[in-house]
Amino acid sequence: MSVHTTPAFLAGSMHHDLLAEAHGFLNQRHAETGTSGLARRWRDVRDEIRTTGTWQPTYDELAYGARAAWRNSGRCIGRLRWPSLIVRDRRHATTLDEATRELTAHLNDAANGGHVRSVITVLAPATGTSAPPVRIVSTQLARYAAWRTNDGILGDRANLPLTNAALDLGWPGPARRGAFDLLPWLAVTADGRLHLLPTDPGRVLEVPIEHPEHPWIAGLGLRWPAIPVVSNMVLHLGGLRFPAPFSGTFMAGEIATRNLADHHRYNLLPTIVAGLGLRPGDRLRADKALLTLHEAVLHSFEAARVAITDHHRESRRFARFVANEEAAGRRVTGDWSWLNSYPMTPQDPSWNRYYDTSQPTPAFLPDPHCLALTAGHPNPGQRPSPRQHADVPPAAAALPNQSREDTCPHAHLLEPTTG
Repeated sequence: MSVHTTPAFLAGSMHHDLLAEAHGFLNQRHAETGTSGLARRWRDVRDEIRTTGTWQPTYDELAYGARAAWRNSGRCIGRLRWPSLIVRDRRHATTLDEATRELTAHLNDAANGGHVRSVITVLAPATGTSAPPVRIVSTQLARYAAWRTNDGILGDRANLPLTNAALDLGWPGPARRGAFDLLPWLAVTADGRLHLLPTDPGRVLEVPIEHPEHPWIAGLGLRWPAIPVVSNMVLHLGGLRFPAPFSGTFMAGEIATRNLADHHRYNLLPTIVAGLGLRPGDRLRADKALLTLHEAVLHSFEAARVAITDHHRESRRFARFVANEEAAGRRVTGDWSWLNSYPMTPQDPSWNRYYDTSQPTPAFLPDPHCLALTAGHPNPGQRPSPRQHADVPPAAAALPNQSREDTCPHAHLLEPTTG
């Protein structure tokens, strides 16, 4: 029998890095918040790391780190609300049953009767010698299945690997398969085994899509989850890595002009163009169809009394965020192509400037292992290819700043730098 151990020089390097990152995080928090007792707290954390190989942030430290990570998410336009993030400290949830209960509670807390709130649930972290006890493989807590049929793919094409993984684990799927069948949750434990979590689709709030002037759109049977909960993200702070499902509020364009319209998702533009009776010679027929979908999504969420935002409003809010950050002496990070996605216009205040593209810490980053599993990678331990970083068609994967995930915050795929 062979026993794999960490080489002494590597263990020493990991130990040194953890000390440095913990010290940097504590310094940053105390400097920003004006909290006293830094020297004493650093002494306690240093001793804890030297004794146990890791350290345990207090709730206040964890909450600060989660909120700062949202503030640092360069692909998110909704960061003005970062101080209001609700931080659920669930580091005690180390079993599959406990994680399932906490994810269900997260959905309830975030839905808030339609007054959607931004919420993060922080689970038990990885340590220097072990992966996290539980981490969520599902890209979001509300995802629709993709089914192969004789006529092509029925459902959300981006979720075909996730659907296949669920079927392989024993999920039977609904008796009658449709285009909007909610997938179960997939999780991986520290031993690397995949598991299906028992989930109740009734817990997921959905909004049926209709249009106030085009009743035939309701006949298409479209719907979308009310809350985007990105569930395969990792919160990086102080040298620690916490699985941390995060939810915000949908921006209408994410649903209408990406999820429902993209070729590799629901590809509804031809259907909407035909329904509107737009002639082939109309050069703006795709734009008209996209705006019609946009109107339908906004109308439907408002009719269901579920919070949703729009690109013009968020651009103005982002300008306020930028002003606040610069007044506080902090550099503003941002990926222009994400902050100004269609149908943003040059008249919106976020359009006419660029931002620092680095990724400071604390940070939200995708879990490479979970990304590899959902992309069907043959070796989950291998770093994912650019295409596996998000649901993108092959042609777009070769272009910079084109990979997308359909919620806020949009975490950078860059390695974090201490900030």
